[in-house]
Amino acid sequence: METHLAAFIRGTSAGREAEEILRKCVHCGFCTATCPTYQLFGDELDGPRGRIYLIKQVLEGAQPTEKTRLHLDRCLTCRSCETTCPSGVHYSRLLDIGRQVVEARVPRRGREKWLRAALRAVLPQPLLFGILMKLGQLVRPGLPRALKAKVPPLSSAGVLPPPGARTRKMLLLAGCAQPSMYPAINGAAKRVLARLGIELIEASGAGCCGAVKLHLADAKGARAQARRNIDAWWPHLERCEAIITTASACGVQVKDYGHLLQDDPAYEMKAQRVAALAKDVSEVVAAEKESLLAYLEKSAPARRPRLAFHSPCTLQHGLKLRGVVEEILIAAGFELAPVADAHLCCGSAGTYSLLEPEISNRLRDDKLAALSVGEPEGIASANIGCIAHLQGGTRLPVKHWIEWLDERWAM
Repeated sequence: METHLAAFIRGTSAGREAEEILRKCVHCGFCTATCPTYQLFGDELDGPRGRIYLIKQVLEGAQPTEKTRLHLDRCLTCRSCETTCPSGVHYSRLLDIGRQVVEARVPRRGREKWLRAALRAVLPQPLLFGILMKLGQLVRPGLPRALKAKVPPLSSAGVLPPPGARTRKMLLLAGCAQPSMYPAINGAAKRVLARLGIELIEASGAGCCGAVKLHLADAKGARAQARRNIDAWWPHLERCEAIITTASACGVQVKDYGHLLQDDPAYEMKAQRVAALAKDVSEVVAAEKESLLAYLEKSAPARRPRLAFHSPCTLQHGLKLRGVVEEILIAAGFELAPVADAHLCCGSAGTYSLLEPEISNRLRDDKLAALSVGEPEGIASANIGCIAHLQGGTRLPVKHWIEWLDERWAM
């Protein structure tokens, strides 16, 4: 695609990256076939190719409008188009650049402005978010139905990992929303990895990965959170062999720290090292498959529970870990129900379910219908946002796959 960038961005690192991405696009349209919003609306501007044209026009000097912003807002950043694209167009990075420019030129007003400001201020703050979530959980029975679906019941992380020799250590990113919403996820991860001889350590000072701010057009805030996490983890890296995430969305963000801080001389090399050490918990468990099977042979029951696995977009399109969790669950003795159109987004997409609830719920209904066809006993996923979103629309238990694995050992 031929480009002629405007002076305001030409020659900048963002401009050079945008131009490289734009030049890879050959207008083939394969991306529209796997875009959730294009499937819903059938509008070229609500598909990746149309949004690429909109961003190109803005970067070449055209004045964006609220309509431009609307079509960019509607994108879930699911990255299914990147998996489909034969030319390797890194659409999500182009979208981040485009959103930053449009946000600056078309300021938001009223409720939309304040809602996004509140999300940027509250969600990435574990202490503040935890207090608000705890209050919501205490009054949950009296909440309106829509809000009640966003507030899970009170729960705990469960028992501490069993005693035993753990010769290996890894850092665990606790996350911002997960500790207060679903503490059982990290608790299960600690117990499962302890059984495999691995101790998970949470570094004091580490917090939100930065994804919330980045996708709400606050790249400066996202970089600040990345630097804070790097500073918190750095003293532990000599004795910890990896940095583990149990939320696949956080994993995508941490693995991208090298790119996020590429223009920061003080942090560029550190960010690259941290990104190289980042692993989704499924990568660690899969690498210990022999130990896993040996442990299960001694302790797992003969019954094979039937689950439907929802692979988050961040897991399959962002981290490119397709089939890894499924293999673990099958090896652990679960039966997996078939799921049609497994590549499509469930509609959660971070804050998207709060900002675009109508679209989000339509996608959730479609996803739950596909997950329920095989009559599973429960649904497994790999990202807190997807888990919370799906649970709000079904009576089937929706849990992180590491929780299902931990429970199978405990049977």
